[in-house]
Amino acid sequence: MLLRGAIALRPPFQSPPFSSATYSQVPLAFRQNATVPRSKWRPGSIHCSISQVHSYGTVDYERRPPLRWSTLYRRISTMEDLSLGAGAVLDRWEAEEKRLSKWDLCRVAKELRKFRRFKLALEVYNWMTAQDGRFTLTSSDMAIQLDLIAKVDGISRAEEHFSNLPDTLKDKRTYGALLNVYGQARMKEKAEATVETMKYKGYASDALPFNVMMTLYMNVGEHEKVRMMFNEMKEKNVSLDVYTYNILITNCAAMQDAQELERVVGEMFSDSTINANWTTYTTLATMYTRLGNFEKAESCLKDAEIRITGRDRTPFNYLIGLYGNIGKREEVYGIWNWYKSSFPNILNLGYQSMLTSLIRLGDMDGADVIYDEWLSTTSNYDPRICNILMSSYIREGMVGKAKDVLDGFLDKGGKPRPITWELLAEGYTKEKQLPEAMLSIKAAAAAAGVKKWKPKPANITSLLELCKEKNDMSSLDLLLTLLRDRGVEYLYTTYMVTHNYSVK
Repeated sequence: MLLRGAIALRPPFQSPPFSSATYSQVPLAFRQNATVPRSKWRPGSIHCSISQVHSYGTVDYERRPPLRWSTLYRRISTMEDLSLGAGAVLDRWEAEEKRLSKWDLCRVAKELRKFRRFKLALEVYNWMTAQDGRFTLTSSDMAIQLDLIAKVDGISRAEEHFSNLPDTLKDKRTYGALLNVYGQARMKEKAEATVETMKYKGYASDALPFNVMMTLYMNVGEHEKVRMMFNEMKEKNVSLDVYTYNILITNCAAMQDAQELERVVGEMFSDSTINANWTTYTTLATMYTRLGNFEKAESCLKDAEIRITGRDRTPFNYLIGLYGNIGKREEVYGIWNWYKSSFPNILNLGYQSMLTSLIRLGDMDGADVIYDEWLSTTSNYDPRICNILMSSYIREGMVGKAKDVLDGFLDKGGKPRPITWELLAEGYTKEKQLPEAMLSIKAAAAAAGVKKWKPKPANITSLLELCKEKNDMSSLDLLLTLLRDRGVEYLYTTYMVTHNYSVK
C-alpha cells in the first residue's frame, strides 16, 4: 500500500500552537487548511512579564497588560453602529490613547480577515492609505487591500484599484492577488491573461500562480488542463509544494480516476521536498471516500491524526466529519474527546461538525446530547446549529421533535432565521397540519433578515396544494398574498394562471 496506517495518539495537551498561513499566499482550494509553525510555547509553561528592572536590583513581576492590538480589535469588531466604520474607532483611539503603528493596524486587520469581517478589515486599510504617506505601504499591503476590495466592493472595483497602483507596486504580489480574485470568481479568460502577463514579467517563478490556475481549471471542469499546468511547472523547474499535490489529488477524484490518484500519491511521496501535512491526508481521505475505498480513507485519517500540531481547531472539524462519512462512530467520539481536552471551549463550528456527523451516523440520541451541551454552554446561539437538528427530525417525519428543538432555542434567547421557520412549515405540511404550517410560514416572513429570504418553490407548491386539498380558501389567499409581497412573482403568477384563481 502507498499509504501506511499509523496509531494516533490523543494527548491531553497538544504540540506548539501555530497560526494560519498568510491568506493571499495559499491556493484557493486549501486556504482554510494550511498552517505553519509560529512559536515555541510549551503546554503547562508559566509566563510572567518583567515590566521594570530597577537600578537597585529588584524585579517587578507586574501582570502584563493586555496587548494593545487585541483591545483595538475588540473595539472595532464589537462596535454597535457599523455605519460609522472602523475609521471612527481609529480616530478616537489616536485622540484618547496613543498613535498607532502600522504593525498594530495590520495585526487588527489580519484578525478581522480571519473571522471574515472583510468590510471592517478594508476600512482599516483604507484609513491607513488616507493618512497622507504616514505609513509605508508595500506591495504585500496592496495585495491584501485588493483582495478585500474584491470581497467587499466587487471585482470591477478591485480592477480599478490595481490599475491605479504605481508601477513600483505592480509586482508578483499584487498581480498574484488579482489572479486569485479572478480564480475565485472563475473568470477563466481574465485569469489566463493575467497569468500570461505574470510569466512574461517573470512573476510566475513559484507554485502559487500555477496552483491558482490548476484550482480554477478543476472548478470549471477542465481537468486535463490541471495536469498540463503541473507538467509546465516541471518543465520550467518551478518548485512544487504540498498544495500542488493536494490539487492534483482532488482533480483525480473528480475524474474518478483511481489509477491516476495512486500514481500521483506515489509521486508525491517520492518527492523529498514535500512534507505531507494533515491537510494532505484529509484530502486523500476525502478522495478515497468518494471512490468508495473506506479502508484507505481510514488509513489516511490515522496518518492525519499524528500530524496535527499546534492550537488549530480546523483539523478536528475535518476529522469528525470524515470519520462520520465512513461510518466510524467510535472514532468520531474519540476525536471529539481529544478536541475537548485540547481547548477550553468548543466554538460553534465544532458543534456543527459533531452534530452533522452523528446525524449522518444515525446516532440521534448522541445528537440530542451534543445539541443540549451546545445550548447550555454557548453565548452565541447560531440558528444554523438549531436548523441541523430540526432538519433531521423533519426528514424522519418527527415534526413535534423539531418544534421542541425550536422552542428550546427560543427559550435561550436564540433568534431563528426565516429558513428555520420554513423548515418547521415544511414539516407541518408533510403531516398535513395546515394551521400550524401557515403560522410557521408567517413567522418566516416576519423574522429578522426577511429581506433576503425567498421560500423554496417545492415547499410553497406543497403548501398551496394542501390549502387546495383542505379547501381552505382563506389560507390560500393569505399564502398567495405572502408570495406576492415577498417578490416571488413566478410562483405567484404560475399558480394564479394554472388554477384561474384570484385573491379575494
